[in-house]
Parts: sequence; structure tokens; C-alpha cells
Amino acid sequence: MSARVIVLAAGKGVRMRSGTAKVLHEACGRSLLEWVLGAVADLDAEETIVVVGHHAREVEAVLPVGIESVLQDPQHGTGHAARIGLAGLADGTGPIVIVPGDMPLITGEALVMLLEHHHASSSAATIMSVDLADPLGYGRVVRDAGSVVAIVEERDAAAEERAITEVNTSVYVFDGEQLASALDKITTDNAQTEYYLTDVVGILSSAGAKVTALTVPAEMGNGVNTQTQLAAVSTILRDRINTALLEDGVWMLDPARVYIDASVTVEPSAMLYPDVYLTGTTIVGAGTCLGPNVQVHDSKIGQRAVVQQAVMVDAMVGDDALVGPFAYLRPGTVLARGSKVGTYVEIKGSTVGPGSKVPHLSYIGDATIGERTNIGAGTITVNYDGYRKYATTIGNRVRIGSDTMLIAPVTIGDDAVTGAGSVITDDVPDGALGVSRDPQRNIDGYADKRRKRADEEQG
Repeated sequence: MSARVIVLAAGKGVRMRSGTAKVLHEACGRSLLEWVLGAVADLDAEETIVVVGHHAREVEAVLPVGIESVLQDPQHGTGHAARIGLAGLADGTGPIVIVPGDMPLITGEALVMLLEHHHASSSAATIMSVDLADPLGYGRVVRDAGSVVAIVEERDAAAEERAITEVNTSVYVFDGEQLASALDKITTDNAQTEYYLTDVVGILSSAGAKVTALTVPAEMGNGVNTQTQLAAVSTILRDRINTALLEDGVWMLDPARVYIDASVTVEPSAMLYPDVYLTGTTIVGAGTCLGPNVQVHDSKIGQRAVVQQAVMVDAMVGDDALVGPFAYLRPGTVLARGSKVGTYVEIKGSTVGPGSKVPHLSYIGDATIGERTNIGAGTITVNYDGYRKYATTIGNRVRIGSDTMLIAPVTIGDDAVTGAGSVITDDVPDGALGVSRDPQRNIDGYADKRRKRADEEQG
């Protein structure tokens, strides 16, 4: 079954109280419009066009290759938008699917069912409807002997019409030629003085054309007009994502407290504890354990790794690595297989080699660390002089003493050792000990002298 699609995405979204176009607000890592276009893709449409308006350039920037846009300026309602979209299609005949760009819960499966229903019923128009216990604010679907005769907006509905619980989702399939004819007949004689696309249904029915409706689960009718509604649909989308992962073999202690973007990949047998946030292009390997309290963005974590109470951004963690608690992996961090980054460690733009450890209380920036090296507590790579960044190279099987300052650029050779408390400004050769500190000096009787001086000062 072939069809063409018009997506209505020109609205400003005043009630969002945001400077962002309504359809560009994100839910689970995708804009509302991207969710809709993802569902539309299941139709394998001959042509898809998006009607843009407010923030047109920003909206156009997220459109996939092959999807065109047309501008609605000024905006005079959904009927006006449909007319502009229809005119923008290369061919306006045959089935035309119209979908709002702010309905992220609509599924490709539901759109395919709607199109199949349209074909099977030989209708001039088919609407997607839902049944709501509280239909306040929605256009009511008015029927006569089962056939749809009108859609009445809330503001224009009479008392008996407001009692109807079947409501319009604003998703339709029209016969293109009959849609064009009906759009020429709609007026602005309504409470908002706009061209309502819903009026097309009444016009077609009055002319004797067949109009049918397909009722789908209620959640698919949820559009987004406010931040409250955005949060509500995000919760549903998150539940869909987590349910799919659970069914694929991912373990979650409390799915309601795991937050995963649609773009994230989590392999089976991964374990996710509460308050895990996985966003962007993150990939989590099989058998890896994350959480509690972990935030990971645009990062890749290998298999059987353990990450606890940590933040990762644009980082790579190898198989069997350990991270945290309270670690921060900044962009460019690469942890090799079996490495460890422990408590209160920050790493940026650095590679930690296989089996190497940075256990606690250290900053490693712009450094390369070899294999089976241990970085003592309190170590800092001093990589910035206020103007430029410099690199530190630490070899294999190195032992960096606690509280060592490595003043870059500097190289520590294989099997070398640095003394605790050293400030290393020069390279340390392979197998050597690098020490830089003053000899210890003890002053006998110092405590008594200090106490006596304090007593004299007090009087």
C-alpha cells in the first residue's frame, strides 16, 4: 500500500513557555518530531513532507535525508497547514497520511494499521481516535449509525457533544483529491478564527463520502503542549525502552529509576541499578554492572566492567575495568582492559593501559599510562601552564608514589619509581627512582616552645 505523508510541525508551542520550537523538545534523547518521523518511516511512504513555521531553520536541521519541508508563514490553523503541505507534495493524489509533529507516542504499527483500515473500508477519510474517560480539551468524534459525521472542537462543542468520550488524535488518512476539494471549502467561522483540518471530516460526510475511524490505545493520542505533558510522554517512552531491554535480557533492580535514551545500546546480561542515566550514543557491553548513581553520555563501556557512582562523558572503558565510586571520566579518556579508576579520580584526554590502576584522589590529564602501572594517591599530572597543554607519558610497570606532581611535559620510563611527595620536572629513565624533595629536618623541643609562646600571648 503506497501513501504520501504530511507532518504538521509549524506550531510555536506557546504553552511550553520555552524558546525552543515545540517539536524540537526532547523526550528520551529524541525530539518529538524525530519520534514521529521514526514511526512514519514504517509506512515506507513514497514521499514525506514536513510543514514548518516557527524556528523553521532549526526544525529543518533535524530532518533526515530525503524528507523535504514547506513553510507555513503565517500560521492560520491546521487546515491551512494541510493545504500548504498538500501543495508541496509532488503528487497530491492517492492516500495522504497527516500526522502532527508533537505526538511521540504514535507507533509505526498503528500508522500501518490505520492505512490498512483506510484501504479496506474504501473511505474518503479515516481518522485515528482514542477513548478517554476524561476527554476535556479534545475534539469529539461525532457518529451517526456508526459512521463518523463530524469532529467538533472542545470550544465549539455543545453540551451533548462534550459528553462524547471518543476523541480525535489529529492523525488521518485522506483520499488526496477529496482532501484538496474539502480544504477549499473550510472557513474560519469558529472560536479561534482558524482553518480547522477537522472541518474536512464534516464537509466530506455532508457530501455523502464515507468517513471511518480506527480506535487505538489511549496513550497514542497524547500530544505535547506543555512541559507537564512532555514529562508524561517521556515517562511512557522510557517505560517502553526499559521494557524492551528487560525482554532482551538486561537486568534492572528498579526500572522506574533507570533513564535510557532511545539512541543507547545495552547488551543482554548487563545489570543496571537505580539512578543510572545513559544518554547519547552510549554503548554498554554484556555482563557490565552500572550503578547506583551513574551518568554516562556518548561513551562506550566494554563487557563485564563495573561502574559505580561515576560520571562519564565521551569516554571508553574496556572489558573487565573498574570505575568508581565517585570518579569522573572526561572526554578523551580511554581505560584499557582490566584497568581501574577509583575514588575521587578525574581523568581527561588520557589512556590508562591494561591492568593499570589510578585508585584514588588523583587528576590525570593529557597522559598516556602503560601496562600494570600503579598511580599513588594524590598524584597530579600538571598539564597546563596557563597557555598550553602538555603531555605526560608513564611507562609499563611504573610505581608513582603518593602525592607526586608530574610537571608536563615529562616521561617516566618502564619499571621506574617516583618517591612519595616528589615534584618531578625531568624525565625519569627506565628502572630509575625519581625523587625531588628537601631532606627532613627535626627540631627538638618545638612543641614546648610553641605552647610557651601561646601562653605568653594569652597573657
